[in-house]
Amino acid sequence: MMRVVASRSVNLLHRSVGEEVKRTTYDRTHRREYRRKVQLCLDVFETMLERSNFDSDRPLTGMEIECNLVDADYQPAMSNRRVLDAIADPAYQTELGAYNIEFNVPPRPLPGHTGLDLEDEVRRSLNDAEQKANARGSHIVMIGILPTLMPEHLDEGWMSESTRYTALNESIFNARGEDIPINISGPEPLSWQAASIAPESACTSMQLHLQVSPGDFAAHWNAAQVLAGPQLALGANSPYFFGHRLWAETRIELFAQSTDTRPEELKTQGVRPRVWFGERWIDSVLDLYQENVRYFPSLLPEVSDEDPAAELAAGRTPQLSEMRLHNGTVYRWNRPVYDVVDGRPHLRLENRVLPAGPTVVDMLANSAFYYGLLRTLAEADSPLWTRMDFVVAQENFLAAAKDGIDARMRWPETGEVSARQLVLDALLPMADDGLRRWGVDVEVRERFLGVIEGRAKTGRNGASWQVATVAALEEGGLTRPAALAEMLRRYCEHMHANEPVHSWAV
Repeated sequence: MMRVVASRSVNLLHRSVGEEVKRTTYDRTHRREYRRKVQLCLDVFETMLERSNFDSDRPLTGMEIECNLVDADYQPAMSNRRVLDAIADPAYQTELGAYNIEFNVPPRPLPGHTGLDLEDEVRRSLNDAEQKANARGSHIVMIGILPTLMPEHLDEGWMSESTRYTALNESIFNARGEDIPINISGPEPLSWQAASIAPESACTSMQLHLQVSPGDFAAHWNAAQVLAGPQLALGANSPYFFGHRLWAETRIELFAQSTDTRPEELKTQGVRPRVWFGERWIDSVLDLYQENVRYFPSLLPEVSDEDPAAELAAGRTPQLSEMRLHNGTVYRWNRPVYDVVDGRPHLRLENRVLPAGPTVVDMLANSAFYYGLLRTLAEADSPLWTRMDFVVAQENFLAAAKDGIDARMRWPETGEVSARQLVLDALLPMADDGLRRWGVDVEVRERFLGVIEGRAKTGRNGASWQVATVAALEEGGLTRPAALAEMLRRYCEHMHANEPVHSWAV
């Protein structure tokens, strides 16, 4: 059995591993003891996978939505503390950037009619938050990268007040020993030097969680890796950064580069990046945690007081804090999460592929497409990943990030095919079948999968709409900065109307 769960404040960096860290710098003693504790946690985790009763229950669905804040001119507003005080709802949290907030969607059962109820609830919550943000002079925007963000916005005052963010920034730059180069190709290539991890704050996503039993985890992770390409092609929504038109989903490459701890010499030696697609199919969730320990040094070597072996021997469930902390600083696009709730351990598959936005209905359509396909592929008698080289899945993912809805992909028994045709001919029926197995009502399936079908048929998603709208505005005489601001204003109007992006006029 498996269940989809709300994430309880799991952010792209490391909120899943604890709300705060104790210090911003670490010495050799910290790192030596942390390495010992991580290995001990891993050994205990391996024993638990063999002996412990991991929690798997009825299906629940939830997601996290990372949002941006803008002012009346649709420029970044470094006001998240004031806005969160006004919203006064624990479902809304800080994020890395002072112009970011995160909304943790309350969990709901997946079967039945609840998808439509969830749509109404999320819209009401966001509308209420928007009204309260307006009282503080801000607007909330759900988008992969804020298109009006410029280098000057990240000079100072951009980071939320938090020891954990300061510590992460220090650790990454201590590991590199130099500024981070941001070099992204595209129609208008960008080269820039980052003196902090500030560019990472530009990357706002939606994250989906699935609770899976240990025995089912490998099949679900492999399936999610297969799906990452088509999933991203349909959902791309980040074509602009610092005023440059780059990839359809620039967020993928920007996140990878802005958190890269490797100087050029280590890249040349083949050292793996911390933002990582992976390099092979897995047989067990243990494979992922072992890779984390084998390949990646610690970034935040916080040591807890827990003796996990003693906890397990006493019949209690260990928190495995060091293993969780380390896992939270290896940024896989599909990441394993170990957690303990009410004294029982569970595993979650965290899907981190998709950008935020453009609308609530678009995001719920993305989630329905993902959950339906995941169930069908994970339960298949002849799994797709047994007929696809891992590197092909990675190439599909990068093609989707670069070209979005116009991407071409390689697929078993099909060969090279457009993402749109793949969705229409093969993936939509599989997603519908998976949702049917979940017990999702036909009305819910038709609404959300109808949105995915509309995107595939029209060739319009968030990224393509943004590019077409900016081009039309520039043809009308606007400068690039003015066109981006006006595009974002129109985007926000459409976002609040909650009509799916494929129906938006340019």
